Amino acid sequence: MMMTPEQFLDVQKSNLEKILGLSQKSFNNIEKVVELNLNAVKSYMEDSVEAAKALSSAKDIQDFVAVSSSVSQPLSEKAVAYGKDLYSLSSGIASEAAKLVEEQVAESNKKFVELFESASKNAPAGSESAVALMKSALTAANTAYEGVSKATKQAVEMAEANVEAATKATIKAANTASTKARKAA
Repeated sequence: MMMTPEQFLDVQKSNLEKILGLSQKSFNNIEKVVELNLNAVKSYMEDSVEAAKALSSAKDIQDFVAVSSSVSQPLSEKAVAYGKDLYSLSSGIASEAAKLVEEQVAESNKKFVELFESASKNAPAGSESAVALMKSALTAANTAYEGVSKATKQAVEMAEANVEAATKATIKAANTASTKARKAA
């Protein structure tokens, strides 16, 4: 069973459409990252001006420490939120790319299996052991790929859980430090 030129062109067209779709998603993601960065810089500039005004109005060292801690907490929370948003955007496009690769591998694997099955039906007498060996190797390769794919998905899930835990820990630490600074003042 050979692939006809029309089938070959259809496969190529489908692959090109998938790549163009991923390119468009990547471009949209880049736009979101640029917008996130611009908003973060704008917010940082506004917060810096407000912080400078607040700090310059401090009457003594205790007031300065209290104002400083009250200003730093929202800034740290915004920095954590920015990092989380940036991670979310990055992992989203990585997930899309991984999904596309997984689909391509599955489709290629399916076509190869079909081609191999067709070829093995027409194999010369006495080649049964070679065909069995090839089928075994193909099964082993598929099993290995599935194992790697599952491990990768688990690693991504674990990384996302770690980011979430780190975010919570950072916010908690910032809140604790702010509270201690206020008490010390």
